[in-house]
Amino acid sequence: MREFWQRYRRNKGAVVGLAVLAFIVLIAAAAPLVYPASPWEMAGAPFQRPFGEFPLGTDMLGRNILSGIVHGARVSLMVGIVSTFFAVTLGLALGALAGYFGGVIDDALMRFTEFFQTIPSFVFAIVLVAIFRPSIASIVAAIAVVSWPPVARLVRGEFLSLRRREFVQAAVVVGETHLRIILGQILPNALSPVIVMASLMIASAILLESALSFLGLGDPNMMSWGYMIGASRSVIRQAWWMSTFPGVAILITVLALNLVGEGLSDAMNPRLARKGRA
Repeated sequence: MREFWQRYRRNKGAVVGLAVLAFIVLIAAAAPLVYPASPWEMAGAPFQRPFGEFPLGTDMLGRNILSGIVHGARVSLMVGIVSTFFAVTLGLALGALAGYFGGVIDDALMRFTEFFQTIPSFVFAIVLVAIFRPSIASIVAAIAVVSWPPVARLVRGEFLSLRRREFVQAAVVVGETHLRIILGQILPNALSPVIVMASLMIASAILLESALSFLGLGDPNMMSWGYMIGASRSVIRQAWWMSTFPGVAILITVLALNLVGEGLSDAMNPRLARKGRA
């Protein structure tokens, strides 16, 4: 871990991204303490400008914009992390089976994966959420369903390159089961690129959730950044702050996650990082 951190902190942007991300997570965790009242409640007069009584102003119903952003961070981070977890789990399982066994199993699983990749992911997510009604559960499920194919292909490639290595052949010779070889020998050596991809997938999931909420397909009982932008689009000229500040929150969070992903890539693949800088 010490060597990993030493390599990670060489990337100054990644360190800044990690600090910003830690701050966002802290704010999201402390949202009920910072703003105990519901973000849906009227807090003041409608259309109050920023930097007055309310630091980021109020919306057309007098709701506190800053309270909505703080509470919305919980929704965005939760959707991004949970949907990525399920997508990575499914992609790991299918990719590992395809790469390890090869042959007919590989062909069948890759054709199944390609079928999902032929469908535009955003359109597919909209259809799934619309069918199962907008809710946090349906949004998480939809994002996971459209996000797992790249993970499966990445894991398959890693398993194909690792299954012929000497340590895997040694495990076969001593009689270890397929499951133990997959989980104990190959998977730990294939996780580095998956972890890097997962950090970037969280950012993509946050953007996708925001887009769905912007279109009115978010959970109607949960405040989110996408909903705040979508609700304010009709008054963007009159109250620019209503859409600007949630948009900035999305931008900063996604940028921080991308910087962290870049740092993880450099720390886990130092040779590739040095080659790229050269």
